[in-house]
Amino acid sequence: MTDRVAEHPDHVARIMSEWRRERPDLDVSPQGVIGRLHRLANALTEELVAVYGRFGLAEGEFDVLATLRRAGAPYERTPSDLAASTMVTSGAMTKRIDRLEQRGLVTRRASETDGRGRVIALTPGGRELIDAVMTAHIANEHRLLAAIGDADRHALEDALTRWLAAFEAPATG
Repeated sequence: MTDRVAEHPDHVARIMSEWRRERPDLDVSPQGVIGRLHRLANALTEELVAVYGRFGLAEGEFDVLATLRRAGAPYERTPSDLAASTMVTSGAMTKRIDRLEQRGLVTRRASETDGRGRVIALTPGGRELIDAVMTAHIANEHRLLAAIGDADRHALEDALTRWLAAFEAPATG
């Protein structure tokens, strides 16, 4: 345990201390990273969702609009592309698209290349909304990262990038 953690024990440090007392045979050090990442992920999600909510969007709706916007003009994708990009089932994607279409933020049309396929596109109102939300979202992310300095932020990004690559690497064998 670092001096910093010993001086300012957090929830995870207290849990680890209890496990060390109860199960001294276990090396609970992974909890220091994973427990804190888990707690931070939950807290960060709440902070991010609060911004989307100010614009009347749920997290999934934000994901769809952002995916369409970053596709570039003409700001459209197939439902299966949207589902793959946002990592949800086609049924969940259909519900998101339905809600966004009812609000006039996206449109559905037949694909010009696949007679059975559909294409989802941002409306001008959808583009205006996601541009405003993204401006607020990025400002919020800067605010959230201000709690740590640039050097720590870059080191954390590097470490997380390597760790995520290990999870996302194709299986060999």
